[in-house]
Amino acid sequence: MVGPLAWLLDAAWQRMHWWVAAMALLYAVSGITVIQPDEVAVVQRWGRLVGATPATQEHGPGLLFAFPRPIDEVVRVKTRHIWQLEIETLGDTTERYAGFALANTLDPLKVGYALSGDQNIVHVSMVGRYRVRDPADWAFYGPPAEEILRVEVVAAMIRSLGEMGIDHVLSDGRKDLIATATRRAQEGLDAAHSGLALVSLELTDLRPPHALADDFDAVQSAYIEMETNKKNAEAYAQDLVPRAHADADTAVQLARADSAAALARARGEAQAFRDLERQVRANPLVVHERLYRDAVEKAIGAAQKVRWLPPPPQGKRYQGVRVQVDVEKAGTRGAAALPLPEE
Repeated sequence: MVGPLAWLLDAAWQRMHWWVAAMALLYAVSGITVIQPDEVAVVQRWGRLVGATPATQEHGPGLLFAFPRPIDEVVRVKTRHIWQLEIETLGDTTERYAGFALANTLDPLKVGYALSGDQNIVHVSMVGRYRVRDPADWAFYGPPAEEILRVEVVAAMIRSLGEMGIDHVLSDGRKDLIATATRRAQEGLDAAHSGLALVSLELTDLRPPHALADDFDAVQSAYIEMETNKKNAEAYAQDLVPRAHADADTAVQLARADSAAALARARGEAQAFRDLERQVRANPLVVHERLYRDAVEKAIGAAQKVRWLPPPPQGKRYQGVRVQVDVEKAGTRGAAALPLPEE
C-alpha cells in the first residue's frame, strides 16, 4: 500500500515542482513596484515605516525593490496631484434639495450654519483644494484625507467667523476670513499628522438665512452707497483743497506785490515831500509861487469851460483874479476867486 502511494507522490512532484518553483519566483518578485514620475512611495514593513528620516522613507520615480506581502506594503502617493473637496457642513442645502418653501425656515438639526462675532447666523459653503505634502505621515499616521480635511476646515471656519462681525464678513472681509481660516486649518492638519497641505480655500456660498436676505441686502446697499458718497467726497476734497491752496498762494503773492508797490510809492512821496521842504526852507517865496501856479494850472486844465469876469464897477479893482469855472467833468459847477500871491 505504501509503495503505490509513494509512487503517486513522486509522479506528482515530477510534474508540479516546476510550477511550484515558478510560483515561488513570482512571489519573490511581486515586491518590485514601478513608481510613476508624479508619485512618491513609502514602504511599511510589518506595519512600520522603513527609514528613519523623510529622505530615507520616501522613494522617488523608478523601480522600488521591496519584500512581497505580507512582509512589506508599498504605498504610492501622488504628491503633485491636487484634489478638490466640497464642504457644505455649514451651508444651507434645503433650497437645493427640499425646495424654496422649506428654505425660508431654519432647522438647526438639518441646516448647517455658523455664528458671527455679533451673534448673527450665516451659511457657508466651501471648496477645499489640497495635496499630499508629507507622504510618510499621510500613509502611516493620518486619518482619511477627506475626513480630516473637512473636520479641520469646518472648525477653522467656525472659529474665524466667531471673531468677525457679519457686516464685515458680507462686505469686504472675505479675504481676511479666508486667510485666517486657511491658516488655522493648516495648523490643525499639521497637528493631526495628516501629511496634507491645504492649497486653497474657496467660498462658494456666503450669505445670511433666506428669511433675512432682503434686510441684509438693504444694509449692503446702504453700505455701498455710503462708501460711494465717501469716495466722491474724498475726490471732491482732493480737487478743492489744492485749488484753494493755489488761490491762497495767488492772493498772498498779489498782496505782497501790492504791499511792495504801495511801500515804494509811499517812500517816493515821502522823499518828494522832504525835497520840497528843503526847497521851502531855502527859498519860500519862489516855492509858494510855483505851487500856486501849478495848482491854478491844474484846476483850469481840468475845467471844461473857463470865463473871466469883468472888473467890478466904479473903477474898483480886484485884489486878485476872479474866474468862473464850469466843471462838467466832475459833475459840479461853481465860481471861485483866486487871489494873487502878495508881492
